[in-house]
Amino acid sequence: MIGVDEYDRIRYLFAVEGMSRREIARRLGVSRNTVKKYCRGASLPGERKTVQRECKITGPVRDIVSGWLEEDESAPKKQRHTARRVYDRLRKEHGFQGGQSTIRHLVREMRPKEKAYIPLEFDPGEAAQVDWGEATVVIAGERRKAHIFCMRLCYSGAAFVTVFPNERTEAFLEGHKQAFEFLGGVPRRLIYDNLRTAVKKGWGRHVTEERPQFRLLKAHYAFRTNYCNPGEAHEKGLVEGLVGLARRNALVPMPQADNWEEIQSILKERCVEYLSHRIPGRDGTVGEMLQEEKASFVSLPLKPFDPAEEVEREVRPDGMVSFDRNWYCASPDLVGQVVTVKGSPTKVKVFHRGQELAVHERRYTEGKRYYGGYAPYLKILETHPRAVRNAAPVRQAGLPRELFAYCYQSDDPESGRDLVAILRLIEKNGRETVYRAVHDALLAGEHGVGSIRSRLGKATGSGHELPASCGFPVKDVNLGDYDLLLKGGGAA
Repeated sequence: MIGVDEYDRIRYLFAVEGMSRREIARRLGVSRNTVKKYCRGASLPGERKTVQRECKITGPVRDIVSGWLEEDESAPKKQRHTARRVYDRLRKEHGFQGGQSTIRHLVREMRPKEKAYIPLEFDPGEAAQVDWGEATVVIAGERRKAHIFCMRLCYSGAAFVTVFPNERTEAFLEGHKQAFEFLGGVPRRLIYDNLRTAVKKGWGRHVTEERPQFRLLKAHYAFRTNYCNPGEAHEKGLVEGLVGLARRNALVPMPQADNWEEIQSILKERCVEYLSHRIPGRDGTVGEMLQEEKASFVSLPLKPFDPAEEVEREVRPDGMVSFDRNWYCASPDLVGQVVTVKGSPTKVKVFHRGQELAVHERRYTEGKRYYGGYAPYLKILETHPRAVRNAAPVRQAGLPRELFAYCYQSDDPESGRDLVAILRLIEKNGRETVYRAVHDALLAGEHGVGSIRSRLGKATGSGHELPASCGFPVKDVNLGDYDLLLKGGGAA
């Protein structure tokens, strides 16, 4: 191998002075092969050629692995070969003796690389991206699967995140409504996957028909849509990242609440906090850029969109109406009447002539009855008190066993009437107050609803409480006063 100085002389004599290779070799005392190699600048001194050597361990199985990975291109993403599966198959089907790490490196080398993409920029108010994700939350002490609705603006990066029990049409539409209200306007274009709640026919740029309810939402908020090509998640990478961001931050640790609305409030607070965040490379915070972007939004319509599913139902003799494969209490007073039932993602509301009769938590079971309490049935139970012990609305209310033990201490036929009367007291005084009075009465060995009224009267300082029909309170009897009267004295 020659040095840089010799290479310099060879190149100069050949390229500048036009000397022949033989003369250069004679003058410099090097071989003609060396002059031939370097005179035209085809090689540099010290340069090494890359030698492709076949690995003795993976060489015999390289074509096999390559074939499997090529087949994966037409297989579902979640059913493609992992490095571990390749290793297991090679051992079982081809007697491979190498290590698992060797195959892991081979698969990483041979697996198709990610495609390049073009970075995008958007004008204020031009577009937003929408997607769903999944997480787990705790509602009323029970772990529930939550479906995360995410919308993110492409210019400012402002985000809206909320959760629903599922991804049905009502939830999809409600998510848009809440997002637009949170952001203070409507971006001119929304970008989606090929969601079945939005798309009826086609996919990507070939979408030919959208769902009727989604078309109505689009018309009401005056925005247009684009759909990503299948398998091209980078086309809506902003919201793809938001799903993971929400799951790792806003939903860690798992939020706990009594209902879905409380979880939604928690996430809304996190969205507000995110407005103070500064995205690297942006000129201002998310909130500052959102204020700039609002000037380019489509303004909100005067009337908010109502995504609830609405049906009319006749009230059955048991006071129930059917909705979405379940039964909910309307009112026993309206048997035979037609009422309106509206189902949002989390609530079922019953209306009659514009008046709200009942609100229930929406359930996604099938063939179940949900009474929402016994209060609507108290009027009937007062005329049929013997039915109260087995009345389904009372049993589903989860009353404490102490209450039944107190009222049914004997086979007295009036026991049912006492229980109904105590249920009335619960409606008036609250559960905890009445339950405490029942507990104390049991410990004292007392019996009957009169004792409960007396204890409630003492608790409120109004004396012994009589039924509502009496219309006035009566003080507790003081036997000391009675003794004084027998002796001819006055009241103490």
